[in-house]
Amino acid sequence: MSERFAIVGLGQLGRLVGAGLLALGHPIEPILRGTPGAERRARLARAERVLVAVGEDDLATVLDELPAALRDGRTWLLQNELSPSDWAGVLTRPTVMAFWAEKKAGKPLSVVLTTPVAGPDRALAVAALAAIDVPAAPIDDGALVGELALKNLYILVSNLAGLAAFPSTSGTVGELQRAHSALLHAVAEEVLAVEEARLARALDRPALLARLAAAFDADPCHACRGRSAPARLDRTLARARALGVAVPHLAELAERIRPRGMER
Repeated sequence: MSERFAIVGLGQLGRLVGAGLLALGHPIEPILRGTPGAERRARLARAERVLVAVGEDDLATVLDELPAALRDGRTWLLQNELSPSDWAGVLTRPTVMAFWAEKKAGKPLSVVLTTPVAGPDRALAVAALAAIDVPAAPIDDGALVGELALKNLYILVSNLAGLAAFPSTSGTVGELQRAHSALLHAVAEEVLAVEEARLARALDRPALLARLAAAFDADPCHACRGRSAPARLDRTLARARALGVAVPHLAELAERIRPRGMER
């Protein structure tokens, strides 16, 4: 019998992966933002697995609410800006997707790279993604840190450097590479410094920067930023302050864009 999944966060990606699970025959317990507490707890109690696909600012609250039965190898994580520090001490060996596809309302699915998946349910997750035409591959748990660092580098550099390079339009990652390479690398070095502090370990920066360039080349028309970019800047600056990491280019960028009244 197929196991029942609760899905917390039914935005574009949560619905997308949920469709893959349904295609494999797994019943779904949907948990929406407005689901009352008692009903939310009841649905989680009925589930044998949980997919957490909420926004970055809501992740900690959702993880704290998970019942003990779902915390040991039964939680799937689908978020941007994810680091092992986000689940340390709360979850034991989750299944984690460094998701390289994008789904926007009214637009077709956009795939940049193959999505690596680590954790105890990685084979099932790869099968669910294949069912919705998202290419994915299982990886060893030891490779997860580097894959998450790469995805975070891609998201944060494209968004944050995009804020500086394209103040009135979204721009593309290809344009960012061609016309703003110095800015791109300055932002990338500061993002990597924050990532290393979050991980409490050094990263292979040249290798990650080379892989970042390859990811940009894979889809050069990908938009640099959207409405979430200012919030990503605020989160990155908050992490840098908390970890004692100097990020002068990002701090200067924040001072430059906020007087224009951009959304924070």
